[in-house]
Amino acid sequence: MATRKHIGTAGWGISGELSQRFSGAGSALARYARVFDAVEINSSFYRRHRPSTWQNWHDAVPAHFRFSVKLPRTITHERQLVDAEEEIAAFADDVALLGEKLGPILVQLPPSLAFERARAALFFTLLRRRLSGQVVIEPRHVSWGQPDVDAVLAESDIGRVFADPQKPELRREPRARSFTYLRLHGAPRVYFSAYSVQELTRYAQIMREAQADIWCIFDNTASGAALRNGLELQAILARM
Repeated sequence: MATRKHIGTAGWGISGELSQRFSGAGSALARYARVFDAVEINSSFYRRHRPSTWQNWHDAVPAHFRFSVKLPRTITHERQLVDAEEEIAAFADDVALLGEKLGPILVQLPPSLAFERARAALFFTLLRRRLSGQVVIEPRHVSWGQPDVDAVLAESDIGRVFADPQKPELRREPRARSFTYLRLHGAPRVYFSAYSVQELTRYAQIMREAQADIWCIFDNTASGAALRNGLELQAILARM
């Protein structure tokens, strides 16, 4: 099976200045999906959606399109990975409505949540009972940089997000032969700063050399930089 290289943004809002690049009939998602082949759904972090919403999203995009979906904050931030079986089951039922268009599940942890081996191992076991596809985790407490964390993640086949910016203790370089999820928040100003051509070229090189599926999601959406950077990365990668 050919390696798939997905580029997209967190959400599919289209700014006025770039609307001509996403022209045509249909919803914003449908127009977005004519340009990009992936998107990260962040709204699932804040609330549940109706079954009809998930179905509409599924139907709005072509067959090759994929959604990554962020795990709800009730699981990660409120329950802090403990006693969340019902919430995990409800989330799994929701995302199942995306069918074959469901991509990775994103687990973003709160900065205050330290690594505890027993808690993490039990949570991942419960998560894997309901979700069999790609799962990636973005921890933000430095304790998740300990060497034994990678072993716990490997036991449940959980990948690490390659985030930018990232604390040095948590940084892991992408491996060409492993599934990779790049999540670019913008630096130095998180959610706002755009990436330079030089920086985008570096990420394009990582994507070009990937021997397994790789995602690159731009989360610097607050200033509208995400769409521009996504388009620029597409163009750089196409020229390589």
